[in-house]
This record gives sequence, structure tokens and C-alpha cells, in this order.
Amino acid sequence: MEVDMLGSAIEAFQNMASLERLGFLSFGVIIGLVLGVIPGLGGLVGLSLLLPFTFNMDPFTALAFMMGLQAVVVTSDTIPAVLFGVPGTVGSAATILDGYPMARKGEAGRAFGAAFSASVIGGLFGALLLGVSVPILRPIVLQIGSPELLAICVFGLSLVAVLSGGSPLKGLAGACIGLMVATAGDDPQTGTLRWTFDSLYLWDGLPVVPLALGLFAIPELADMAITKQSINVKAGEKRDARFGQIDGIKDTLRNWFLVIRCSSIGSSLGAVPGIGASVIDWIAYGHAARSEKGAAETFGKGDVRGVIASESSNNAKEGGALVPTIAFGVPGSASMALILGAFLIHGLVPGPEMLTKNLDVTYTLVWSVAIANILGAGICFTFANQLAKVALIRIGILAPVVLAVTYVGAFQGSRAWGDIWALLLFGLIGWIMKRLRWPRPPLILGFVLGGLVERYMFISVERYGADWLWIWRDYGDGNVAFAPYVPIIFAVTLYGVLAPIIKGYRARAKTTQAASKFGFQKAAINPDFFFAIILFGLFAVAFANASTWEFGARLIPQVVSIAAMIFIGWLILSALFVAPGEKAEVSEEGIPGRGEGGAPAQSDVHFDISADYGDLPGSEITKRVITYFIWLLFFFGASAVIGLLPAMFVFLVGYMRFEGKETWGVTLTVASSIWALCYLLFHYVLVIPWPQAVVGDWFPQLRSIPWANLF
Repeated sequence: MEVDMLGSAIEAFQNMASLERLGFLSFGVIIGLVLGVIPGLGGLVGLSLLLPFTFNMDPFTALAFMMGLQAVVVTSDTIPAVLFGVPGTVGSAATILDGYPMARKGEAGRAFGAAFSASVIGGLFGALLLGVSVPILRPIVLQIGSPELLAICVFGLSLVAVLSGGSPLKGLAGACIGLMVATAGDDPQTGTLRWTFDSLYLWDGLPVVPLALGLFAIPELADMAITKQSINVKAGEKRDARFGQIDGIKDTLRNWFLVIRCSSIGSSLGAVPGIGASVIDWIAYGHAARSEKGAAETFGKGDVRGVIASESSNNAKEGGALVPTIAFGVPGSASMALILGAFLIHGLVPGPEMLTKNLDVTYTLVWSVAIANILGAGICFTFANQLAKVALIRIGILAPVVLAVTYVGAFQGSRAWGDIWALLLFGLIGWIMKRLRWPRPPLILGFVLGGLVERYMFISVERYGADWLWIWRDYGDGNVAFAPYVPIIFAVTLYGVLAPIIKGYRARAKTTQAASKFGFQKAAINPDFFFAIILFGLFAVAFANASTWEFGARLIPQVVSIAAMIFIGWLILSALFVAPGEKAEVSEEGIPGRGEGGAPAQSDVHFDISADYGDLPGSEITKRVITYFIWLLFFFGASAVIGLLPAMFVFLVGYMRFEGKETWGVTLTVASSIWALCYLLFHYVLVIPWPQAVVGDWFPQLRSIPWANLF
């Protein structure tokens, strides 16, 4: 077998060495890099676009073309994550936590250097794993059932205790919000409509794209618009971005063991069907935050190790995701389902044949992933110096351009008006959470894991009853087997949740000299306190409403509601009552002092970027906030009247000229260029079915003209 594997690997490399296949691979890489930069697009969109063009190709060329795109989407999505705090794809959400603060400190080049070098190492690691471990991993993957998958998901959720810095209870409550939002729609087990509010849009659940863009993009752009500062607030203090890239590469090499560990996490979890790209980078980031020295003080504030952890894992997962796709015909992710479609189109049957008769095709995938990662990182390195200069662009130009692309990107969620409503709603929620120092990453993590948690919990309970929790599991017909993985994972999870809370209480116990009595803390009555009260009430109402549903529909909503009320109630009580003689530090907006114990919960929250408006008076902040959200509503209203794409041009011109105070020459040049690019990409290349607007109802003949069908 070893000789066959080596021979097949050499034969596959020779096949890939042809100019035609390398040309298609490079073309796929370029398309993937472009799609990764644009928020809302990603590998799924790109592969859907490429699949029809592969029908007449040979299998080697077709798979090289598609894998070239898929392998690098999570390389270039680092660019908007670092520069704007906007996830290009959900796989780069964790990169924001340290990459964006680095850009604001003038270290965008260093962040790029670390991210791209970690990405290429992670991608190569994933390809290596795929190349050597398919036969090895086959029996292991077959041992993983729904209880083990549920335990892995719950472990991922436990990382919010780490992702929430000084306030783990807020992080756990935020994760519960995400889990509850994920239950909206038609329940797959019983057909019950949950939290749809008589809206057809919510029947299929809320798409992740508008939610992610709303939570991260809208608040970050709001703060830049309010302060009227560019991204790089310390632009004059740092060297040329090319030197920064070199520093970033050195950081990656210096932290080589972290890269290996996070690449292992990415490739291993990528091989587990159903885990998904949107979770893996969070797990790797949480591992780094727990294991790296001094991470508790620096992660989330511009620590390059956070960027390295996220980027090395999200590229490594591609090689891992191919393992179940090739070995079992079970796609490791949604994108892999399209790769599987390409297999079937070209007469390739996943399974044992891919490890024996078609081993050369398997190694074609390995070489495609490896070469694509090298090409993608090389292209990104080449242009990173120019990209870093984006951080110096005036906010009057940058904000409307990013907002315009964000609107169109959010529309990719389900291509309905509801996507824009969701973008605005979660944009407002995200801004409020940021102002009140509630961490946002746990909410998006809870959301992306919500569907998986519900599916695996229902199957586990229905199939095994309570046995899935124990080390011995009854599979029926007297077949009882040893299954230790779930209790072990849950034990690690419980430790991860309780450790930071207990550590905080111990730290407070050492610093306070108060008696055991508790006194009422009047300063706790503030906007943050009322926000917590509102959340507690909403979860109580949700629990009551779910009581009328069938068991399958109410299982997760009620479990999540109980957990959320415990976390929020604990948070409220710990804010209201402090020990006599203990000084409760209170921030301008936040719940005072201890939160759950330890360092003041609101004075220095990690893993979220503080909304700092400097010396701006409150009245001016309020005026600018209202103005900003009025512009967002104007974009939405104009879209409903004249169409989303025409409204983009009007918005760009209006914002840059009247809010940004740019000259007419600059305004029209930038607006025309951005609009023409979006028109060509979205209307002609991706052929987006634009939402119907009032103008289209007035003049329906416009909808029959291909180039004018924008209404």
C-alpha cells in the first residue's frame, strides 16, 4: 500500500504539472481570493458558479479548478476582517478579534504577514493530513455518532467563557441568545413554526450572513463614522507595511508550535462531518487563549497570536473536510457537497475506490490544496502593502463604500428583503452590545452551532434516551458498547466553563477585606442593568411560549431559556449586591464592578473592541449615531423604491458628498467605479435576482431587459 500511495502521489503531481491544469488552478485561486474579500460571498457561491463549467473537463482539471477556489477563500477573507472588522466569510470571524485592533494600531501589515504565513502552513498541514491519514482516520470517523458530535458542539460553546474576558457570564448569556435565534423557523422534527412572527422569510430560519455582518460590520463602521477617524488611528507611528509583513512572518515562525496545534485542530475537526468552518476557528482561538502565556491580558487587544491561531486552523480544515468526502461520500461541509457533486459528474464514486483504484485522483486533490495555498498566500503577500494603505483612506469615503458592499453581501443570505431587515436589526443590537460592553463573538458562535446542537441532541435523546451520557451505551438488541468520548468531552467542557468564574471569585476573595454580608449596590441601576433585565424577561417569555409545543420543538428552546435565565440572573444579582467595604468600579454604561468576580467586569473586557469616542460630548455622539442610522435607513428605503443596486449609487454619492464632505470629482469617481464593479460582478457574473422595487412595479417592461433588470 505504501508503494502504491507513493506512486499515485508522484503520478498525481505529474498530472498537475501540465500548463492547462495549473492555469485552471490559478484561475480558481484568483476567483477564490476575490470572493473571500467581498463580505457575504464565499466558497459555496464560487463553487456553485464554477460547477457548470467543469462538465467538459477531465476529472483532474475539474477538481483542480474547484479546489483552487475553495482552498483560498479563507485566505483572502482575512483582508476585510483585519481592515474593517468585517468577516469576509464566517470562517474569518475569530480573526477580527485581534486583527482589527492591530490595524487600528497601525499594524495591518504585520497582521497580514502573520495571517497569510499561518494560512499557507495550515493549508499545507491539512493537505499533508489528507495525503497520509485517509486510511488511518476511516475507522475513527466511523466511531463518531450524534452524541459525540453534540459533545463537540457543547465544548465549542464552552469557549465563550474564554472569549468573554472579564465577564464569562455575559459571554454564556450571549451564546444562549445565539442558540435561541438559531431555533427560529420551521422545526425540522415536528414542523412547528417557532419565532417566525407571521413572516414567511423566517420559516427557513435566519441566514448567518446578515447576522454576522450586522453584529460586526455595522457597529465598527458606526464607530468610525461617529469619531470620523480612519481605521489606522496611529498611522504615523508604524513602518512600511512590507516590513510589517516580515514581522508577521517572524511571529508565525516564532510561534510554530501554536501553528501546528491549531492546524491539527482545524484539520481534525474538519474531518468530522457537520462541524463546519464557522466553528473551527473559534475552537482554535479558544485553545490559544487558554494555552498561550499571558493571553488573558492581551488577546482581543491586538495580539498577533490570536490571528495566527484563527488563520492556521481555518485553512487546515479544507484538507480535513475532504477526508469524509473521499472516504465515505459524506461531505464534511456545504462546500464539500458541491465537490462531491463534481465527483459524481465525472463518474467518481467516493469510498474504497478512491483509496485504491482512483488513488491518483485523491492525490490530485492533495496537490491542488497544497499548490493553491502557496499561490493564494503569494498573491496576498504581493498586494498586502497596497491593501494596508486602505486603513489610511478617509472615513467619508471608506464608510459608504464598505456599507454599500455590506448591504449587497447581506442580501446573499437568502436573497430576500428580510436579509436587509436582519442586517439593520442585528446591526443595532450589535452596536448596543458594544456600547454596553457585552461581547458579541459568543452570540455568533451560539448561532452557528445552534442548528447542530438541536439536531444532535434530538437524535441522541430519541435514539439512546439517557444512555448517551454514559461510558456504556445500549445500541439495542443487547448490544452494549464502551463509548467514553462524551463523558470525557463534557468533563473538559465543565472545567472550561467553571474555571474562569471560580478563578475570579478567588481573586476577589484575596483582594477584599469585607465581611461575608452583602449590601445593595445602587450604582448598578444603569442601561446595562436594564438590558440584562430585558434579556431575562425575553427568555422567560420564550420558555413559557415553548411549553405549548411538542417535545422535539421545545427541547432546545426550553433548555437554552433555563440556562440563560441562570446566567443572567447570576449576573444581575452579582451586580446588585456587593460585600460591604468592597469597591465596585462602574464604567460609564456597564454593570458595575465584579460582574462574576475577579477584575471589574466592565473596566477591561477582552475580545471586543471598546466603543471609545474620546472627548466627544454626549449630545454630539447622539447626533452622529442618529445621523448614521438615518443613512442606513435611507439606503434601505431607496432600495425599496428604485432597487438595491441603483440605490447603492445614490447612497454612495449622497454619503460621500454631504456627510463625508468630499468634492464632487472624488465623489463621482469613487461612486461610479464601485458601482460599475458591483454591477459587473453581481449582475453579469453571479446573475443575482435583485429584489423587486416600486419602480419595477411602475415600469414592468424594465424587468424584461437583461441589462436593466435591476428593479
